[in-house]
Amino acid sequence: MTDTPIALPDHAASRFGPVLETTVGGVLRAAAERAAQTTALVEGTADRVERRRWSYADLLADSERVAQALLGRFTPGERVAVWAPNSPEWVLLEFGAALAGLTLVTVNPALQASEVAYVLGQSRAHGVVHAPAYRGGDLGGMLREVRGGLPGLREVISLADWDGFVGSASATERLPDVDPDDPAQIQYTSGTTGFPKGALLSHRGITNNGRFCAQILRAEPGDVWVNPMPMFHTAGCVLLTLGPVQQLATQVVVPGFEPGLVLNLIESEHSAMLGGVPTMLLGLLGHPGFGTTDFSSVRVGFSGGSTVPPTVVQRVDSALGVPLTLVFGQTEASPSITQTWPEDSADDRAHTLGRPHPHVEVKIADPATGQAVPAGTVGEILTRGYHVMKGYFDNPEATGEAIDAEGWLHTGDLGSADERGYCRIEGRLREMIIRGGENIYPREIEQVLHTHPAVADVAVVGVPDEHWGEQPAAFIRRAPGLEATQEELADYCRARLAAHKAPRHWVFTDAFPLTASGKVQKFVLREQFTSGPSSG
Repeated sequence: MTDTPIALPDHAASRFGPVLETTVGGVLRAAAERAAQTTALVEGTADRVERRRWSYADLLADSERVAQALLGRFTPGERVAVWAPNSPEWVLLEFGAALAGLTLVTVNPALQASEVAYVLGQSRAHGVVHAPAYRGGDLGGMLREVRGGLPGLREVISLADWDGFVGSASATERLPDVDPDDPAQIQYTSGTTGFPKGALLSHRGITNNGRFCAQILRAEPGDVWVNPMPMFHTAGCVLLTLGPVQQLATQVVVPGFEPGLVLNLIESEHSAMLGGVPTMLLGLLGHPGFGTTDFSSVRVGFSGGSTVPPTVVQRVDSALGVPLTLVFGQTEASPSITQTWPEDSADDRAHTLGRPHPHVEVKIADPATGQAVPAGTVGEILTRGYHVMKGYFDNPEATGEAIDAEGWLHTGDLGSADERGYCRIEGRLREMIIRGGENIYPREIEQVLHTHPAVADVAVVGVPDEHWGEQPAAFIRRAPGLEATQEELADYCRARLAAHKAPRHWVFTDAFPLTASGKVQKFVLREQFTSGPSSG
C-alpha cells in the first residue's frame, strides 16, 4: 500500500485556479473595483422595506471607516473579539478588523460569564465589541462582572453605541499592509468533546477556502445567498461571507435561525442557495410555510457542520428538485476539507463526503501507525495543505497533538475513501465503540435508525459495560405523532445489522444537547447516561 495522498485530479482541479495570495480586506477591495454597484450585503429582516442594503462600494467604504475607528484604539497585530449575534455590523467588523491588521476573535453570543471570560482570557483579547443583550442575557453586565479578571482587556465597545464608535474614525489613520500569512481570526472549536481551543486561521486559508467552496457551488455574479449560519462559526463568516464576495454575489445575513424568516428571505430575495446545518434543513422542511414558498430561484442546496443523514439529502433533492451538496471539514481546516459537487450522482451526494477540495490533500490513516490504509478501509481522516490552521493560539502542546511533523492535521474523524477519492465518514475516533474487541461505528447504526419512520433524529454513543467493555446506547427523538418501543427499534436494527451492533440501551428524549453550530454533544449524552438514563 502506497502512502500517496488523496487529492482532486489535475483535470478537475484546473477549473479552480491556484491558491491565491489573498487577504480578507483584499478580496473586498477587489470586489468593489470589479462590481462597485452590485449589492453585496442585505440585512435579513422580516420586513423587506426595512432591510438595509450595501453595494460593494458602500461595504468597502463602511468597512474602511470601521478599520480606522479600530485603529484609533488598537495597534495592528492586536486581538479584538466580537461577541454578538448575526448582523450587518458583524460583517463590517470582520472586514474592518482585517483591513486594520487586527486578529478577530469570534465569540458565541450564547456563552455565559465564565465561558466568555475563558475565551477573552485565553485569546488575550485587547478589546471586545459586544451586543447589549442576547436571548435575555445581559452581555454588557456579564462583561462588567468578569472584566476585573481580564487585565489585558483595554476596550469594551457596545453595539448600542455603534454610530459613536464609527463616528470616532479618523481618515488620517493609515490602513496597514496585511500579509496573506497573517492571522485573520481565532475561532474557538465547538467543544463536542470538551473544552474549546482557539484555532488560529490565516487570511490565505480562509479566503481561498471560501472561494473554492463558492466555485464548487457554481456561484455567479449577482447570485443571492441567504446565510442563516452563525457568523462566529467558519461556515457563516468564511464560506457564506468570503465565498460570495469573491464571486461578486450577495449575502443576506439572517439575524438568527427562524424557519419562517428564512423561507421569507429565500422567496423575497430570490436566493440561489438553500443552506444550513441538518437541524436547520429539517426545520425548514417541517415548517408549515415550506409548501407555499416559492423556491424557483434556488439552484443548489448546501449543508455540513455535522453529519448529514442520507435521508435529509434525499428529502431536499425530492422537495426542491435541486441537488443538496455537503461539505466536510472542521474549524482547524478553515473549514472545508472535502465537498460533494452539484453534478455528483445522487448516491454519491447522499452517501459520501465528496472529494478533497482543490489543493487539499487527504489521507486515511491507521490511527496506530499513521500509515495510509487501503481503499475502503476505515481509518482516521488526515488533511494537509494551505487550509490547515497556523495552530491553536497559545497552546503549543495541543497544536503538536493535532498537526504532525509532516504537516498532517489529524481530524479525529474516522472515515474511508474509495478508489475514486470519494470519502465517507464513520464517526469520531474517540466515539468509536469497542465492544469485546470489535469496532463499532456509531454512524452506521445512526444511518439505519434514520430510516425508521418513527425516528426523527438519533445519536449513538458508547457507554461502559462490565462484561463487554462498551455497549452502544441510542438516544432517540421520536417523530411527531409516531411511537416506537425500544423492542421494535432493536428488532429493526438486528434485521439490518450484525447482532453485536444493535444498541443495548435506548433513551428517548425531546431534544439533544447541541453546540452552536448544530453538532450533537455526544460527551454530554454519555455523561447523562452514566449519571442515570431514562429509557422507555
